[in-house]
Amino acid sequence: MDGGGAYLLTVNAGSSSIKFCLFNAETLEEIHNDKAEDSESATRLIREWVDEHAAPEQVVAVGHRVVHGGPHHASSCVVTDEVIDELNSLVPLDPEHLPDQISLIEQLHEVFPAATPIACFDTAFFHDLPVESRLLPIPRRYEAAGLRRYGFHGLSYVYLLHEFERIAGPEAARGKIIFAHLGNGASLAAVSDGKPIDTSMGLTPAGGIPMSTRSGDIDPGILTVIAHNQQLDAEQLSHLIGFESGLLGISETTSDMKQLLDMETTDQRAKEAVDIFCYSVRKFIGAYAAALGGINSLVFSGGIGEVSAPIRGRVCSDLAFLGITLDEERNQASAERISADNCSVGVHVIATNEALTMARDMQNIIKGEDSNE
Repeated sequence: MDGGGAYLLTVNAGSSSIKFCLFNAETLEEIHNDKAEDSESATRLIREWVDEHAAPEQVVAVGHRVVHGGPHHASSCVVTDEVIDELNSLVPLDPEHLPDQISLIEQLHEVFPAATPIACFDTAFFHDLPVESRLLPIPRRYEAAGLRRYGFHGLSYVYLLHEFERIAGPEAARGKIIFAHLGNGASLAAVSDGKPIDTSMGLTPAGGIPMSTRSGDIDPGILTVIAHNQQLDAEQLSHLIGFESGLLGISETTSDMKQLLDMETTDQRAKEAVDIFCYSVRKFIGAYAAALGGINSLVFSGGIGEVSAPIRGRVCSDLAFLGITLDEERNQASAERISADNCSVGVHVIATNEALTMARDMQNIIKGEDSNE
């Protein structure tokens, strides 16, 4: 591959926007990034920018963040007709994301027919979870149907682990680490010796801690009661736990954490939403410290975790028994290391970069293709 004039395009279609980045295929320098509200706008913006700054044939690969990879995908792969068929079969596991992501793969393949389409799976990092965290406590026949803990935000966690090793060194990266990816979608992951052993999200991205509009873990009987009393079908229940719950459901005003923090002194519901969020994150940190048999490092990331000193402070309050104590000045400054000098657990803030994780995978796949030519 001639990297001088070759580019990699990454596309990250989330619930509320589509982000895309263009990278130099050889150096992985980020050339351009932008976002759009829908696939039609994203396709138009991408086409316009590439037409203005490069020839379409210079885009040698288009990588797509695919939220759900199902039970078979442990790494990124070239998209074939068979992969598309498999993704379509997985839509019942993720009807919120997969249909739009499949459509975008097909649309951009028409725009860049010479580029290699690549699927980068958000579940791949957690593919080989230990059986005790992977297997769900329901009849085993459902495991054969693909129902298991998958975990999400995997592309983010791959980047964070790589960046943490660069910052803190290989020994720290092989230690017992709890990552907290806190944003509109939020999850935690427990990692030991570079491998995940557990994560808060489960079969779907709705599990784990309360999020902006997702419920997180709840008593499954609640859904039975609601469905029975209000005559809701599966689609209505899915909308309830995915778009009406979490911070929005508790506060009844907003799903935005910054707004809730601003409101909490005058609005009890806003305060309770923030308190429940922080309490849930703190509970998972304690649980994962137990699962890991200790903790060496705690890493905050995501739109909330990277910027909100109040949330980090409240999450870490009362965790001194685990060796977690924050330095207030460092925390307020969102420094890379925010823990106090005398505590045994390093607490860090690292900005995530899912697009760069995708570009690295894409580069490896494209170079592998070239070496086989």
